[in-house]
Amino acid sequence: MDLDRPLGGIHVPLITPFDADGTVAAAALEGLAHSALDGGAAGLVALGTTAEAATLDAEERGTVTAIVGRVCRERGAWLTVGAGSNDTRRSGAELRALAGTEAAAALVPVPYFTRPSEAGVVAHVEALAADSPVPLIIYNIPYRTGQTLGIEALLRLAAIPGVVGVKHAVGGIDQDTVALLGAELPGFAVLAGDDVFAPALLALGAAGAVLASAHLLTERWVELARTGDRALGHRLAALAAAVFAEPNPTVIKAVLHAHGRIPGPGVRLPLLPAGGPSLETALRAWDAAGDTRVRTHALIGEAS
Repeated sequence: MDLDRPLGGIHVPLITPFDADGTVAAAALEGLAHSALDGGAAGLVALGTTAEAATLDAEERGTVTAIVGRVCRERGAWLTVGAGSNDTRRSGAELRALAGTEAAAALVPVPYFTRPSEAGVVAHVEALAADSPVPLIIYNIPYRTGQTLGIEALLRLAAIPGVVGVKHAVGGIDQDTVALLGAELPGFAVLAGDDVFAPALLALGAAGAVLASAHLLTERWVELARTGDRALGHRLAALAAAVFAEPNPTVIKAVLHAHGRIPGPGVRLPLLPAGGPSLETALRAWDAAGDTRVRTHALIGEAS
């Protein structure tokens, strides 16, 4: 899908809901996709970490991509598909498979576990971008990859033809983050990727954000990106902290199930379902963030 508008706004990396028998709950996934776009999201991400993509087989990955792609096509929204690994050749094959799909971009991680040099990361991305049928968004998340990128490497990545942005999730706001957000980078968008720090990055000039917690209160996240409301940002940061109290997406799934939006809260091993206290805390944080539709105490009782 070719979109004539720049990358930005709130993008929701969708979970993969499962039915009671463990199969992909296609209708629930489609409903979540429409709900996020109804809330004002600029785009959706399929097959990200939040989707438990590592646990999906090839057929399931195709199903998820097709469902989310169809919704994005109908709604004129960005579809970003997670692709890539720490093997440049395999990553290239995954990207080539996106040709002819609804994907507007691919979310490609910095190579993990291998921990190449910064020059190696740049060479990896250059090779992928040269052959990819869709633009690339780099996923910079050092606590998952084991590789920290300094500002010079980030600027080199931003200058690669075919690279249109970065999901920046470095676990805080450091000097390199401030420098990146202050740089003049035409055609390149910095998207906040740490949910708790997203309000601060938006205030510093991020073009948007890719946020798992935006499954909840999507419209409030969109409002924050538009207005910069400080009090709202604090409430949404608290909500984000609550839904990341256990490994993602376990708490988000528990909350969505409590609201009847997915068939169950199940995740695939090695993840385990979120505990009751985490669910209660997240439901209260949702309430505090300002969604008047939430009946927190009733939902806690129904979920217990």
